[in-house]
Amino acid sequence: MKLNLKRPLVFFDLETTGTQVGSDHIVEICLHKIMPDGTGQTLVHRVRPVDAEGNTVHIPEVTTAIHGISDADVANEPTFKDLAAELAEFIGDADLAGYNSNRFDVPLLVEEFLRVGVDFDLKNRFLIDVQNIFHKMEQRTLKAAYRFYCDKDLENAHTANADTIATYEVLKAQLDRYDGVDYTAPDGSVVPHPVVNDVYALSRFSANTNWADLAGHIAYDAHHNKVFNFGKHKGKMLKVIFEHEPAYYDWMMKADFPLSTKKVLKEAWDEYRTNIKIEALKLRFNDGSKR
Repeated sequence: MKLNLKRPLVFFDLETTGTQVGSDHIVEICLHKIMPDGTGQTLVHRVRPVDAEGNTVHIPEVTTAIHGISDADVANEPTFKDLAAELAEFIGDADLAGYNSNRFDVPLLVEEFLRVGVDFDLKNRFLIDVQNIFHKMEQRTLKAAYRFYCDKDLENAHTANADTIATYEVLKAQLDRYDGVDYTAPDGSVVPHPVVNDVYALSRFSANTNWADLAGHIAYDAHHNKVFNFGKHKGKMLKVIFEHEPAYYDWMMKADFPLSTKKVLKEAWDEYRTNIKIEALKLRFNDGSKR
């Protein structure tokens, strides 16, 4: 279906150094501009991320593992400041569209423009987020899943008995629907038919595998180190923050975090303190043996 446009619509996507709009940077941008007559043109740029002083910003390895762009890949690329005028001119007065763009891509694009002194105005633009349309039209409720997988309406929804039985029936239907179907992960890797009639396999596939606690406040990085998964220290290893800002541990233990999160945090703290004591004993022993 041809889009009914009164002015250009730019579909765009960003690859970035991370997911924090206030501190992360674009490392690749693709703009696909659709004109009202249906013709289109595309602009793609790799971008060398820099801070306010012009120093190159490191692309974390965990991020490179997702989009495949490393520091070396952008070492000789222009900065966003170098590209800002060209990008702004290409977009012009167009409306914007993307996937999860309203929550991330649009705010970060505007942030990058503002960092280099370009007031990229959104007041007169329409913003289309394809993900929001998807989620609103294909609801993620048990009732919607029951209709999708079982082709039946869920009676007495939100009663414990009805919801429990419906969940059981949905799982059985999923086993039938996804028998022999591969799963493609966000990083492009393929898992051969993970939905099989085996509790252990289903548990592994449906788990939030990179979470260290139940709420997702603490996660595992690519090297299986525990890292904070929120706030100002997101992505930083617990033991590093324990060393440089031990008060952060005290704040979390006193704050309104789930007890399950505090349990994991305390275990990590106790392990950190134990390792410090072990290292101190080693140093004392080594010093004594030299006398």
